[in-house]
Amino acid sequence: MNLSSDPMIFLWTLGKILIVAVPLIIAVAMYVWWERKVIGWMHVRMGPNKIGPFGLLQAFADVTKLLIKEIIIPTNANRLLYFTAPLLAVIPALAVWAVVPFNGGGLVIADVNAGVLYLLAMTSLGVYGIILAGWASNSRYALLGSMRSAAQMISYEICMGMALVCVLVLAGSLNFTAIVEAQAGSKGLFDWFWLPLLPMFFVYYISGVAETNRLPFDVAEGESEIVAGFHVEYSGSAFALFFLAEYANMILLSFLAPILFLGGWLSPFQGWHLGFLSEPSWIWLFLKFFIFATSLIWLRATFPRYRYDQIMRLGWKVFIPISIVWIFVAGIFRYFNVVTPGH
Repeated sequence: MNLSSDPMIFLWTLGKILIVAVPLIIAVAMYVWWERKVIGWMHVRMGPNKIGPFGLLQAFADVTKLLIKEIIIPTNANRLLYFTAPLLAVIPALAVWAVVPFNGGGLVIADVNAGVLYLLAMTSLGVYGIILAGWASNSRYALLGSMRSAAQMISYEICMGMALVCVLVLAGSLNFTAIVEAQAGSKGLFDWFWLPLLPMFFVYYISGVAETNRLPFDVAEGESEIVAGFHVEYSGSAFALFFLAEYANMILLSFLAPILFLGGWLSPFQGWHLGFLSEPSWIWLFLKFFIFATSLIWLRATFPRYRYDQIMRLGWKVFIPISIVWIFVAGIFRYFNVVTPGH
């Protein structure tokens, strides 16, 4: 049975897409507000506090401003690629959420067995939008930013992929729901994959920050060096799409970290007989997500930007060797049943 043969299946699938996509776009706006608030507190200032209660409507006011602003196209830009680039950045950033589960009850658009492969395929497409943006703008600053980004994202994509391979070795599945279920057990948080894969947990986290071009790895934008990097010539709604893609990817990174390493929606007290505190719930997943998402803001407000050569050295000379070694370690764990799925 396919979608076209049964209208109810089509409507149900469309409904699930809206249930995921609409809150995601709202979450991006709220995340921007939370980022500005947290950085304000770390700088000992107020942050947004004028528009709406606690400044909550500031992000929506900024979006409205961007949408009504004129899109200024550089004279010698390639118009087709200029407008295609933001779409190539935002579409994969939204499409990847099709395989992300939110609880064990089937709240996922497509619970496919090759979910991790789909994730890697979609996230790798985002770099094309950035490269096209830099090239089509016909700007030296934009081209330099896009070249930096291409090298950085491809380098750290290898590290992130190897971290996922370690998770797959222990879980024995490419399905995200199965990966979470493989971390269930009677020892609570000590059954999660973060413990046997602790080095890979940090590799995944730092590689994810580099993949999303966030501080201290934001050399693709590098305001103090190349004005604004690959999107320096973009304005209005075209710039808003790049902005949406970046923050959607940050939220995705913060969601996948708990699913892959910290038990997803499983309670840290599972098996401890503490009543509802020991029960799996989407609340646990969102709590872990919130901690990770806030940590990305903390990184931005705390660390200075890495030099470009330092970023490349960290990826190729540190993370990739560690990842290769730990894939063998994960295989040994699995072979000797140190960590077994559904233990």
